[in-house]
Amino acid sequence: MSRPTAPILSRRSTALILALAAAAPWVAAQTAPPGAAAPAGKWPTKTVRIIVGFPGGSSPDLTARTFAEPLSKALGQPVIVENRVGAGGNIGADAVAKARDDHTIGLMINGNLTIAKLINPAVPYDPLKDLAPLSLIGTSPLVLTAPVNQPGLPATATAQEFFAAARNAGDKWSYGTPGVGTVGHIGTELLKSRTDMNPVHVPFPGYAQVATAMLGGQLQMALMPPALAQAQIKAGKLRAIGVTSTTRSSLAPDIPSLSEAGIRDFNLEIWNAFAAPATMPKPIQAKLAALIGDIARSDDVRSKLFQQGWQVAGTSPEGLANRIKADTSLLGGVIAARGIKAE
Repeated sequence: MSRPTAPILSRRSTALILALAAAAPWVAAQTAPPGAAAPAGKWPTKTVRIIVGFPGGSSPDLTARTFAEPLSKALGQPVIVENRVGAGGNIGADAVAKARDDHTIGLMINGNLTIAKLINPAVPYDPLKDLAPLSLIGTSPLVLTAPVNQPGLPATATAQEFFAAARNAGDKWSYGTPGVGTVGHIGTELLKSRTDMNPVHVPFPGYAQVATAMLGGQLQMALMPPALAQAQIKAGKLRAIGVTSTTRSSLAPDIPSLSEAGIRDFNLEIWNAFAAPATMPKPIQAKLAALIGDIARSDDVRSKLFQQGWQVAGTSPEGLANRIKADTSLLGGVIAARGIKAE
């Protein structure tokens, strides 16, 4: 009995089979759903971008550049910082959300990742759907500050006396912030609801202008970052009422917390974090998150971040996701209750 013979393929058939085999990985990559598994071992294959929605020299820019060099060393590819400025960082966040090169991430502030769309429905990205959390980098409370020479309030007044004076003043007092919808704005509205005071909101372009207005007597209070507030406090030009945390902060250990002033469990922080496009493959997200967290917790970077005014966190993606959820709920409640909208 003769053995069955294998079919003889023509040269054209053989070439077709080889071509299809070679194309299979590309076809799989093109048809895979966004965020599907992709080999992270060979990634990155080119320069990695960190998009920052604020100008050079700003706090987010400094933080991003602090990470660029150690991240480049860890990845074996250049890491550059690209500034896409405007709309309180939302232009940069939108650029990250829409990136499809799998080599773009962003350094953002909490507003970009939480309340952006609650304040302004026209914001073109959804923080909860279009961005993937990587790591919470640093947190900081704000300092409730006031002028030293305030009519009707002695320089030696306690925090309790300050709030009593604010309640008595009603809407004759005003407070400043770097803009509508900022943490300083929403945080002061939250503080108003907890203290029964009613100062009027006055938005400014930035904290520098807020400080100038307080020194000139146009404002009676403001929530300010510790570094900026302490410079004026040490110069004897402003007074500290308290930090917006449940305990004293390592960034301003000599300033009591608002909880010590009787406002129990008041906790409000500004923070920054790394996020990626939600479409970035999950293995690449995981690789970046692990590296960024390790870098944040390293002694050298921890020291630099502290000097920039941050208490280092360096969390996992889950840790950042939980913080986003909690802050969106807290600040979103204030936005709804006070009817805060973008101007």
